[in-house]
Amino acid sequence: MPRFARALAHASAALALALTAAQPAAAQSMLRDTETEAFFHDLAAPLIAAADLPARNVDIALIGDRSINAFVAGGQIIYVNAGLIEKADTAAEVQGVLAHELGHITGGHIVRQGEGARAATNISLLSLLAGLGAVLAGAGEAGMAAMMMGQRAAMGKFLAYSRGEEGSADAAGAAFLAKAGISGRGSLGFFGKLSGLESRYAVSRDAETEYVRTHPLTSDRIATLRDTYERDPAWLTPDDPVVEARFQRIKAKLTGYLGEPAQTLRAYPPSDGSVPARYARAYAYHKRAEVGKALAETEALIASAPDDPYFLELEGQILLESGRPADALAVLRKATALTNAQPLIATLYGHALIATEDRKNYEEAERVLRAAVARDRHNPFAWRQLGTVYAARGDMPRANLASAEQQVMSGDYLQAVRSARNAQAGLAEHSADWLRAQDIEMEARGLLDRQEKQGRGRRG
Repeated sequence: MPRFARALAHASAALALALTAAQPAAAQSMLRDTETEAFFHDLAAPLIAAADLPARNVDIALIGDRSINAFVAGGQIIYVNAGLIEKADTAAEVQGVLAHELGHITGGHIVRQGEGARAATNISLLSLLAGLGAVLAGAGEAGMAAMMMGQRAAMGKFLAYSRGEEGSADAAGAAFLAKAGISGRGSLGFFGKLSGLESRYAVSRDAETEYVRTHPLTSDRIATLRDTYERDPAWLTPDDPVVEARFQRIKAKLTGYLGEPAQTLRAYPPSDGSVPARYARAYAYHKRAEVGKALAETEALIASAPDDPYFLELEGQILLESGRPADALAVLRKATALTNAQPLIATLYGHALIATEDRKNYEEAERVLRAAVARDRHNPFAWRQLGTVYAARGDMPRANLASAEQQVMSGDYLQAVRSARNAQAGLAEHSADWLRAQDIEMEARGLLDRQEKQGRGRRG
């Protein structure tokens, strides 16, 4: 069980809990995980190219909601619910959904764009792994329940497309799959299984039917898709086994993270020695605070692939959240090196360095965390950790600046204004950090004014 810090300068693994639990549920909707994001990038890349969209402009975001849904809501971002990943049997099924959503983007079908974008604007991007602290610190069922309830509150106003737009997205998605040389079997299989929910939705508003409500699937549309896919030369193209293996890992990882441990262990029993099963069980045991069993699973994973950074990352996370930050350093340092200091993993490593409560580690922690936020500014947990190490070293102006960065992303605009002003007071005027603090103050003031105007509008 992670120890709470005695002071700001002595932060421990409990800071992950503090950040998670202190935020409104709506701010916990996004799940971030290095392995999952890399997989989504690679899975979507051929489809994005087929859609003639610049790869740098299209993002895929994972939502911690176990209902089955995917949608676009302003810009070129595809939001995928964790429940959709859990429901899919193969990576090809997910590619079919992504192709369909790209069809909505290229077709300009984004309706109620402002509303959808606002729902996403204030969502803090938290590491999927860091969220486990809430469970281990005793927030457990209440924390997870609040988180799950918040998902739909934060993303409840999805896009409802007309049947004409759905048909257009179907056709575009099929074209993208064909151009990418990917069989439509997966797409057809997934949409076929979802079409069976239509009759269920007619009498129920169960969360699992969310996709059916926003993406009406009819037998006619399924038949049209089948005809299109079966005529495509790629119809008999086999699925990529490497991609499929990666998908099964991601699916197991999500199931282990989001599911109740007992359910996870039924789905992935100890008799199953596969990589996905061990992955899922490691999360399940960790959530039950069975540290020995969790570490046994990660050690078996690492033995099978000593240089897999995600196995190393998970073992480091378990050690860190079990109150053994010093033991976590070696595996997290290696994971950071193997991923070329990928920001989310580097942030976890920086957090472990701070959690050792050894001041000799603070200089390295600062260096690691500064590099992390330089590559990914939209990581409030990294900013929180960087603020912690600045404060520990007595650099309060930059501690305030880091706090302001984190607060504006978390929607705490009033406090962001205060922190930014405190930072400016202690920084050299017109320096890069002083200018950044000024920018944050202006941004936070603008967002605060808009928030207040919206509040007055609703009251009026």
